[in-house]
Amino acid sequence: MRIAIIGYGKMGKLIEAQALSRQHEVIAVVDPYVLEGHIRSGAPVFPVIPEEGIFRQVDVAIDFTRPDRVVENIKALAERKIPLLVGTTGWLDRLDEVTQYVESAGASMLWASNFSLGVNLFYRIAAFAAHLVDPFPEYDVGGWEAHHHQKVDSPSGTAKTLMDYILLNMQRKTTPVWETLHRAPAPEEIHYPSLRVGALPGTHTVLFDSNADTIEITHTARSRDALASGALVAAEWLVACPGPGKAAGASRSGVFTLDYVLKDLLGV
Repeated sequence: MRIAIIGYGKMGKLIEAQALSRQHEVIAVVDPYVLEGHIRSGAPVFPVIPEEGIFRQVDVAIDFTRPDRVVENIKALAERKIPLLVGTTGWLDRLDEVTQYVESAGASMLWASNFSLGVNLFYRIAAFAAHLVDPFPEYDVGGWEAHHHQKVDSPSGTAKTLMDYILLNMQRKTTPVWETLHRAPAPEEIHYPSLRVGALPGTHTVLFDSNADTIEITHTARSRDALASGALVAAEWLVACPGPGKAAGASRSGVFTLDYVLKDLLGV
């Protein structure tokens, strides 16, 4: 694949390194704070997404930027019909608007709150556990998430997606509560607060707790490497690329999530 990286921060650099190791090409970088010549792959740098030039050769763009920038990036790439993978979080309140824009443009986009394979397996494990526990009201449900103090959104996109999976599999729980509670939670609520401190890796815990015992499920990220590798697998799927070093085929059209990719990979 010929890749454009949108945002050359920590994740952008990891995407670049893993893309090169998978025999893909990085042919453009968009970041207003990066100077020409400071890119490992030697790709040209643009302060904004250009309309012409090398972007006509891009098979897929990968965006790990900020919530206040990503929607305009999505619209700009949709106008150019460049397939886009979005790993930026904190913008999903505008998902309906973005979906309509991408689909009306005849473009393609794949987004996820977390591209880690481990996290996405964790979602499914937690969802199945919620389904099993739901008939037993003696088990209450709750948990927490923790991240380093530089994370800008709270709750995390991963926490929101995790709650979506759990609530879809429970009838007696309907509402996540993210903030500090100064009261007892209502029976239909799941309390899921956030902690931001130091250099903590992303950690998400779900508890199924009764007077007799506790069932605890936790995912802890050790590094961002899983995010980068998962994002590249998803990008290959989006543009129908058969694998590392292979040419991209025709891209899919529409808006997708990582669920589509995993259903293909897992066959379920």
